[in-house]
Amino acid sequence: MSSPTSSRLSRTRRWVGKGDRRVLALTLPIILSNATVPLLGAVDTAVVGHLDSPHYIGAVAVGALIFSYVFWSFGFLRMATTGLAAQAYGRRDPNGVRAVFARAALIAVTAGLAVMVLQWPIIELAMALIQPTAAVEAAARDYFHVRIWASPATLMQYCMLGWLLAMRDARAVFIFQVVLNSLNMVLDILFVQGFGWDVKGVAGATVIADYSGVMLGWFLMQPHLKRLGGTWRGIGIFDRTQLARLMKINGDIFVRTMALTSAFAIFTSFSARFGEVTLAANAVLQNFLMFGSFALDGFAHAAETLVGQAYGAERRKQFLWAVRKTTIWAIASAVVMAAIFGLAGPWIIDGLTSIPEVRDASYSYLLWAVMLPITGVLGFQFDGVFLGAMQTKHWRNMMLLSVAIYAGMAWGAVVVDSNHLLWASFNAFFLLRGVTLAVLFPTIIPDRRIATV
Repeated sequence: MSSPTSSRLSRTRRWVGKGDRRVLALTLPIILSNATVPLLGAVDTAVVGHLDSPHYIGAVAVGALIFSYVFWSFGFLRMATTGLAAQAYGRRDPNGVRAVFARAALIAVTAGLAVMVLQWPIIELAMALIQPTAAVEAAARDYFHVRIWASPATLMQYCMLGWLLAMRDARAVFIFQVVLNSLNMVLDILFVQGFGWDVKGVAGATVIADYSGVMLGWFLMQPHLKRLGGTWRGIGIFDRTQLARLMKINGDIFVRTMALTSAFAIFTSFSARFGEVTLAANAVLQNFLMFGSFALDGFAHAAETLVGQAYGAERRKQFLWAVRKTTIWAIASAVVMAAIFGLAGPWIIDGLTSIPEVRDASYSYLLWAVMLPITGVLGFQFDGVFLGAMQTKHWRNMMLLSVAIYAGMAWGAVVVDSNHLLWASFNAFFLLRGVTLAVLFPTIIPDRRIATV
């Protein structure tokens, strides 16, 4: 007869088997490293949230939105790098793995320099579209004109992070993110609380951390380059067929990313129309989405890597296993996140801001932020699946459809002057992302469509 202890161990092994441990070994370091990203956003909010006016919170929110829009228009540098490098790795093509990074890095440096050159029209267009109050606009401009100098480094980091994910090096991803964001947070506090540089201190901290991150990323890539073998010579960086494929994929990802960033821009812009306090409250509550996304992104990144390698090797069974395992764990983590937010929400808000009116407004809309992990989990997860398979056409089209529906709902919220309806439309947008991709998932399973883009 088995003992109670052995029975419990047996049940645990049924629920967390070898395959689950493989997924968690890849995912947990990514989750822990991703946790530093929303923590950095929370520190950004907190260091200015304890200054003497809510307009500083709004300024950082507006400035961060502009850079999200600009930088994530080049989000394909991270996404395409992971998918393409994972597929080349699955085909056992070391020069192909190197070539994927080289092409992405060339685009990153060129684009980063172009962004710096075009900084004046970017900020003028952004302010014309967002239309913040005068105080928020002045501070947001200060933030923008400092952080813009990090552009090449920020984009290069996308390439490095995407490449390390494709190599399934969760440890390196963990080190990269933790060191980079920890440095940023320390400099945040030093520059704002220590030197009194307000929003310019937040931006300056990011610039220094980003260039430091590039040096660290290159160092972390070296063991994989040695292990892979191959050489930088003769990798065919300008191969016409591969460039054409890359441009098509990048074009789809660019359109999809601009649509996603536009959804966040709509939310921030429409929040500003409800006044400085509501804008600040919504910015505080958006940190809950960042906190929730660090777990959901971890499983999505795991899906992207495992699906990409299975797709490159044309292994249907391995493909379906990767989708199933990562999705089950993602849904479980979303439920846990929502429960934590529901219980600890007021304390989180109090930690992010000490301004009484912003706190009160945040409490009023807290439930909507609590729901975001549940409404968003399928969208995050199928993002990883479709990216790993490099099936970017469907991925792009479903995002455009979801944003179009959301934009109509959000405009209705402004018309009826309801921030609750704005939050409801935001949740509906995340739900639509997942549902539309889930409907199309059967069309991308290997053996039905292999190695197409």
